[in-house]
Amino acid sequence: MGPTGSLAPAAAVLCLAVLCLASVAAADNVVLEVQHRFKGRRGSLLGAMRSHDALRHGRLLSAVDLPLGGNGIPSDTGLYFAKIGIGTPSKDYYVQVDTGSDTLWVNCIGCDKCPTKSDLGVDLTLYDPKGSSSADLITCDQDFCTSTYHTLLPGCKPDLLCEYKITYGDGSSTTGYFVEDNVHLDQVTGNLRSSPMNSSVIFGCAAKQSGGLGTSSEALDGIIGFGQANSSMLSQLASSGKVKKVFAHCLDSVHGGGIFTIGEVVEPKVNTTPLVPNQAHYNVVMKAVEVGGDVLELTRKSIFDSGDERGTIIDSGTTLAYLPGDVYNPLMEKIMAQQPGLEVHTVEEQFSCFQFVGSVDDGFPVVKFHFDGSLALAVYPHDYLFQYHDNVWCVGFMSGDMQTKDGKDITLFGDLVLSNKLVVYDLENQTIGWVDYNCSSHITVKDEKSGATYAVGAHDLGSCSKLVSVRLSAALLLLVSVLYTFML
Repeated sequence: MGPTGSLAPAAAVLCLAVLCLASVAAADNVVLEVQHRFKGRRGSLLGAMRSHDALRHGRLLSAVDLPLGGNGIPSDTGLYFAKIGIGTPSKDYYVQVDTGSDTLWVNCIGCDKCPTKSDLGVDLTLYDPKGSSSADLITCDQDFCTSTYHTLLPGCKPDLLCEYKITYGDGSSTTGYFVEDNVHLDQVTGNLRSSPMNSSVIFGCAAKQSGGLGTSSEALDGIIGFGQANSSMLSQLASSGKVKKVFAHCLDSVHGGGIFTIGEVVEPKVNTTPLVPNQAHYNVVMKAVEVGGDVLELTRKSIFDSGDERGTIIDSGTTLAYLPGDVYNPLMEKIMAQQPGLEVHTVEEQFSCFQFVGSVDDGFPVVKFHFDGSLALAVYPHDYLFQYHDNVWCVGFMSGDMQTKDGKDITLFGDLVLSNKLVVYDLENQTIGWVDYNCSSHITVKDEKSGATYAVGAHDLGSCSKLVSVRLSAALLLLVSVLYTFML
């Protein structure tokens, strides 16, 4: 998340199991062990999914691979987290991967209200800069601090730390100071082969947490942001010449798992659409909505313009898909017209659900969203419908409760519509693109040093079995707004 805020809704899902994310990678690539934090969509806590979304809005490398994993339930997609090493000697930290935020931060020793245990089946570790021989504190007069805040902070003296405060939409916050230390990654040394390496990265050292960030039920060691700001780990690696500022993910909702990699994707090829310039998030311009081959007659065209509406946000950190009411209503009418006999009822006061026996792919239409550059996003019934229990299905499209601070409706697409597609974020060319893909297979990335290409495949982490039966909270990490302030 940058100073302007984040709308990366987290995926609070309903099976209350954790989807592990695993990896293999390409030569001169880097591998991070990544695990889904939330996984299923079935169960009684449908509200947790929606409210969770609503609350949080050296050596040349070629890629960083954050492979995904899962349990094989078709509708299982959700927020994921990575295991990374930090410091000398290296210690493991579990950090939430968030494409809608920018900063990497971890909980630090002596932190007030930082969690020390988690119900997610992972061991939490408090980072101690004094315990790492490679750690350096960042002061307020250093370039990183002045560039992050776009100015020399008031009252800054050479010996004062560069501090941060991030405030979330639900009132939760994290405060602390910036540290530079080695982040340990797995560099790929051949097809499906990797070896350890490290790179110096500046990140936040959390000194105090409030709200949901301090609870143990859904606690992690921190967050790793994949946003566009210069403060992100991606930007830091790119500015030092270690990686291209390109990353991709492929979420497999059929078999579970998938692929997440930083670096140039050579195969498969993807068609792209331009990113709306000067936005904090990954925004694109939608042009039309098609249901079952028919283009909807929509009265509100302005939602598809980039202008003040800021386009449509593409965010893999979100579970559901959010549409303005005047797009959602005709969309739902057209979808349900193919099954006029169904009785639709509301579950947990927010989800439209119905009983249906048979294949939803045979009974409901494909929805296509069209964007600038003749790029279409096809969303299949097994993607936008999720099974509540037995023969009860619910719709994952949500109506009009995502808004900007000035009250404008937000169109936001999360994992619900991004699953089973390779999605490539090319920040160097300011484009984003996707293609339907078998995310349990592999992609090909380019090694920038040698020019060779190598396969990156999907795996499940062995620890996946212990990351199930997780009770989720609805109160964590939709970064709706972010405010960096200098702590007085």
